[in-house]
Amino acid sequence: MKSLKTTVKAAVAALAIIGGIGLAPAHADEQYFPLQSYRVGPYAAGGTGFFGGFIDYLNLINIRDGGVNGVKLTWDECETQYEVERGVECYERQKSHPNAAAWNPLSVGIAYAMIDRITSDKVPLITVNHGRTDSTDGRVFPYVFPLLLNPYSETSGIVNYLASREGGLEKLKGKKIVVLYHGSPYGKETIPIYDLLAEKYGFTVQQIEVPHPGNEQQSQWLTIRRAKPDYVVLRGWGVMNPVALKTAAKVGFPASKIVGNVWSNSEEDVIPAGEAAVGYTAITTQASGQQYPVLQEIVKTLYDQGKGNLEDKKRIGSVYHNLGIVNGILNVEAIRTAQEKFGKRTLTGDEVRWGFEHLKLDEAKVAALGAKDLFHSINVSWDNHEGDGYVTFQQWDGKKWNVVSDWIAPDWKLLRPIIEKSSEAYATEKGIKLRTAADAEGTVTTN
Repeated sequence: MKSLKTTVKAAVAALAIIGGIGLAPAHADEQYFPLQSYRVGPYAAGGTGFFGGFIDYLNLINIRDGGVNGVKLTWDECETQYEVERGVECYERQKSHPNAAAWNPLSVGIAYAMIDRITSDKVPLITVNHGRTDSTDGRVFPYVFPLLLNPYSETSGIVNYLASREGGLEKLKGKKIVVLYHGSPYGKETIPIYDLLAEKYGFTVQQIEVPHPGNEQQSQWLTIRRAKPDYVVLRGWGVMNPVALKTAAKVGFPASKIVGNVWSNSEEDVIPAGEAAVGYTAITTQASGQQYPVLQEIVKTLYDQGKGNLEDKKRIGSVYHNLGIVNGILNVEAIRTAQEKFGKRTLTGDEVRWGFEHLKLDEAKVAALGAKDLFHSINVSWDNHEGDGYVTFQQWDGKKWNVVSDWIAPDWKLLRPIIEKSSEAYATEKGIKLRTAADAEGTVTTN
């Protein structure tokens, strides 16, 4: 017979899937996070890990610190199953809750569908490691924050890493790279930037689509075997990733020549592939492992007390879990930053936007937060909503990820003009006036 705890969890999950969890009334000293999570469906591993880490960090701040300067952090979850329609339904349901700090859907499709809505409502949308590349330009997208990494800076980081393996960017000339991408808006986002970098550095690129969800890839890997590329960039998501690694092994393509993108870099991507994943390398914005002080605090304060969000303790410190924790740090520190200007109280969404636009965590501050070497730094401004774009690379040895590179920066001189051209075209299409620094300093009351 199932335990009462299991039964209750199942009932809560069912409620979330059917109609969302009911919204508790807000109090003046609370800051609310609406969580459009996904704990079921083909991408549940990413959702449970990320939202588990995010919630763990919010819980840590509440239990250890009593909230952010006395303001308690609250949240509820609405199950999206990673589906856009469900994500929008959750948005419409959860936005009625007052004191919303920011939206964190961890879904490109849901994020795209929310941009006009959150801009009207003046509440930040955080698309950590994903989202529209041109939303980096805060002149056009005041409420969208692709923190840590956008698809173009990720691509630049991967190409720079491959160049380092070859001995320099000039050594890429004549090389052949295949990009195997997920058949979705997320997967297709980087097609033009790979073409541009291929032209710039003289390598050839072949881009091959894998239809969602990616269970069958035999024909794509037979094509790759015939092409005989020097490298394959795996731009996958969910089940597509272990299937890619296993199929590559079947056709004789070595894992050591496959480099995964930021959504192909988790334990859930490599463990199911078994021996086929050994030697595989992937980009990441945050390292895995439990050795960081903030992780040790979470274990001691939450998991040792039976309060952790992950059901499987073996996932503590995994890639998705740590990304959720880092995302929690960024959200909390944006609130703390905004409180320094507006007061140690519940903030409006627009005030939190201001906090994100002044979020500056250098390496010393990251270390003070217990996250030294977990992630590098971030330096957000009113017109740069991503930050520094530093990435590192990790290799799977069959049991754990090992960092195999220094922190690598993207080529911002190349990327920023491309980003601005795209964002300005969007602004023209939508009739948006470009913001100025003075515009960004002002705030409006929204909730």
